[in-house]
Amino acid sequence: MTGFSTTVATSAVPAGASPTGPGRAPASAAGILDCCRALVRPALVEAVEGLHPWVGEMAAYSFGWCEVGGAPVVASGGKGLRQALAVLGAEAAGAPARAGVAAAVAVELVHTFSLLHDDIMDGDPTRRRRPTVWKAYGTGPAVLAGDALFALAVETLAATPGGAAGVRLLSAALTDLVHGQADDLLFAARPWSGPDRVGPDAYRAMAEGKTGALLGCAAALGAVLGGAPPETVTALDRAGRHLGIAFQVVDDMLGIWGDPAVTGKPVHGDLRERKKTFPVLAALESPVPAARRLALLLEAGGDPAETAALIEEAGGRAAALAEARRQVAAVESALAGAPLRARAADDLRTLLEFLVRRDL
Repeated sequence: MTGFSTTVATSAVPAGASPTGPGRAPASAAGILDCCRALVRPALVEAVEGLHPWVGEMAAYSFGWCEVGGAPVVASGGKGLRQALAVLGAEAAGAPARAGVAAAVAVELVHTFSLLHDDIMDGDPTRRRRPTVWKAYGTGPAVLAGDALFALAVETLAATPGGAAGVRLLSAALTDLVHGQADDLLFAARPWSGPDRVGPDAYRAMAEGKTGALLGCAAALGAVLGGAPPETVTALDRAGRHLGIAFQVVDDMLGIWGDPAVTGKPVHGDLRERKKTFPVLAALESPVPAARRLALLLEAGGDPAETAALIEEAGGRAAALAEARRQVAAVESALAGAPLRARAADDLRTLLEFLVRRDL
């Protein structure tokens, strides 16, 4: 096994500069994400290069840095949302952006670990238009790579000044993530109707754990390493958790009505997989006749296009949009209640707007 190699542009953000400060001042969410990724990537690459060469290659493949076999390539490695939240969390607490780099590396490693295992559990063959790690390397190797990334995340924090508090915060978030993932897997066996059906409240709890816990941890972890007081850490964690619910609801909508050319997902893919997403669950709660027809169609495994039309007729799409807006308002309330540096708080709001309005 040849391992991997990757070229890193370490000059993208000048030493000591803030990715969101006066010298950079990105005016868009894309600019904020790009600058934060540029700040974090050298440290992320350095961490991954310390792994066993084969395991490091699988990690690099998952980040979009190489092909199978280690040949360098430029592929989509995701938005880097959690990295950005960690950097902005440090800045919002009044610390330099670089204070959040270790937090950004840790949460990105944990996020990628969770994706590797999630793809295996869901049987997903592709991610970001490439074969998933388990399809490219095998199930056992993918599990090993995920385990290595998790261990590396803990090691990264433990070696950082103030890292003990960070490890405790990350551990709590991971407990919630596992709880949310367990609920998500169990939802598949529950009926579409009747007293044992999955309701919107159960979905919110699942989404907060599965998606929101790590988003909240990212922002809070940057603040912890930046020396923020407990009330600031709590506010950022709360904001991230509400953001996670909003993000997941919007993702559910894109899974039904999104443009495959933009989302990279097949049209009606979630409906074919019979996932209990928020628009479906909200539509089933409606008292209108379309909701009853929808329940019968779902139980029979009917046509996805007809199912999508009934979800919309029963108000599922409108309910999902309203839910996303409620969660956004809760994020705003959490941010407004904490003593945050204004510029970083504005950048957090810019990211929020971008994430919730994705192609809807």
